[in-house]
Amino acid sequence: MDFKLESSWQEKLRGEFDKEYFTKLTSLIKADINSGFTLYPKESDVFNAFKLTPFHKVRVVILGQDPYHGPNQAHGLSFSVPEGVKKPPSLVNIFKELRADIGITPPISGNLERWAKQGVFLLNAVLTVRAGEAASHSKIGWIQFTNAVIEKLSNEKEGVIFLLWGNFAKGKKALIDSSKHFVLEAAHPSPLARGAFFGSKHFSKTNELLTKSGREPIVW
Repeated sequence: MDFKLESSWQEKLRGEFDKEYFTKLTSLIKADINSGFTLYPKESDVFNAFKLTPFHKVRVVILGQDPYHGPNQAHGLSFSVPEGVKKPPSLVNIFKELRADIGITPPISGNLERWAKQGVFLLNAVLTVRAGEAASHSKIGWIQFTNAVIEKLSNEKEGVIFLLWGNFAKGKKALIDSSKHFVLEAAHPSPLARGAFFGSKHFSKTNELLTKSGREPIVW
């Protein structure tokens, strides 16, 4: 598996690739592939979030947990699915909140690349998964890697808006310097949260924060 990132991220995270945990992580993934497991997303999409949102362009972070483990769903962006793929329940709820918050009619496509290209870093805490086995790669080292990513953003940037949805994402708050960044918290958009996500108004709040600091709002 090719673990080369977009150039700005490659530079920022260079030190992580030489660490023992990352060497072990790559070995475990290679072992899965050699054993015949199907992994999602496909190799070329694993670092899609990094590819579409270079370090210097990150303005907003939406943190997910685990890639979708069904066929054709995961493509390296949290909550997003490729063109033509049915929207999963959490994404349906995200679009419902978007409509209630700022009046946007939900798009037919669940592909969120248009957000990523505007500086919305759609990061999953775990970047790979075995087909049909949720959280199967949650303990192989990815969380250590993505924690380092969050800390790098916190330490070297200012004014990033972190959207933490659900208890897992909220647990990352300790990695973020809230004295120079914005942290907005809400329930997870999953139907399992029984609608607690609705009314969070994170999309309008994000744009208000961007506008107040003289930056362009996101075209959600």
